[in-house]
Amino acid sequence: MSIENNRNQTFQNETETDAAAPKEIRQAFYTGERPLFGGRSLVLYDTIFDDGESPLKESADIQLYGCMFKWKYPLWYSENIYAKDCTWFDMARAGVWYTDHIKVEDCLIEAPKNFRRCNDLSLRNVSFSNAAETLWNCSNIVLENVTAKGDYFAMNCSGVQVKNLSLYGNYSFDGAKDVEIHNSKLLSKDSFWNSENVTVYDSFISGEYLGWNAKDLTLINCTIESLQGMCYIENLVMKNCKLINTTLAFEYSTVEADITSRIDSVINPSGGTITADSIDELIIEKDKVDPSKTLIVCRDQTKQEAG
Repeated sequence: MSIENNRNQTFQNETETDAAAPKEIRQAFYTGERPLFGGRSLVLYDTIFDDGESPLKESADIQLYGCMFKWKYPLWYSENIYAKDCTWFDMARAGVWYTDHIKVEDCLIEAPKNFRRCNDLSLRNVSFSNAAETLWNCSNIVLENVTAKGDYFAMNCSGVQVKNLSLYGNYSFDGAKDVEIHNSKLLSKDSFWNSENVTVYDSFISGEYLGWNAKDLTLINCTIESLQGMCYIENLVMKNCKLINTTLAFEYSTVEADITSRIDSVINPSGGTITADSIDELIIEKDKVDPSKTLIVCRDQTKQEAG
């Protein structure tokens, strides 16, 4: 091998070694536009991104530990991101959009409109103090021990696995598909509207107009409190559920419901079977629904058709 070829081979080997080893950045302070635009294979510790948009746009293979984002659009069009013990401050709005394969753990997120059109997203031990318009149009999502306050959470998401979500905000999971929720508490008016294939286990939901226009909504071992809840639903299934202060339920819904409490009132179900301890008020308007299509079973009373 010639001297020149030997030099070229040596440079190639060094380049490959450098590419394989992530670059560490510690306690850096960045301002201005795009300071680490297109960054690759970076491990950042205790680093602050102050005023200046899009600091890590188009980045890949990034690890973030104890970092702080203080301005807009920190992670757009990125992939393979891991963030632990990080903070998104109020002005770090629209923080993570169009980003795939991202895992966020033990983080505080103050900024709204975070996580939009992301795929393969995992959030564990994350708190959103302002979750307005957060988690929109994302797919393949895991949420575990998440607390969020804000309206329109998780709109149009698909492939969602949830454990221990505490949500304070209306219109959640609007248009969501293929969602499974466990051991959660939702204070949410109009939740699960227009959704499809949603199953909720061992959870508490309080809010008016629950589930309108949904398809294949299943509630198992849940406690529900809702004005005009579970209406306009195609294939509603409720197993071992309690309905507390729930009035005018099931209007124009096809329903198979096993309710372990009394129901305050039921109005015009489209079909199926409703079983409860008792129903204080049953409203059936024969010009609007066919009473023979719904069977009402009250444990404290006589089994009867809706008519």
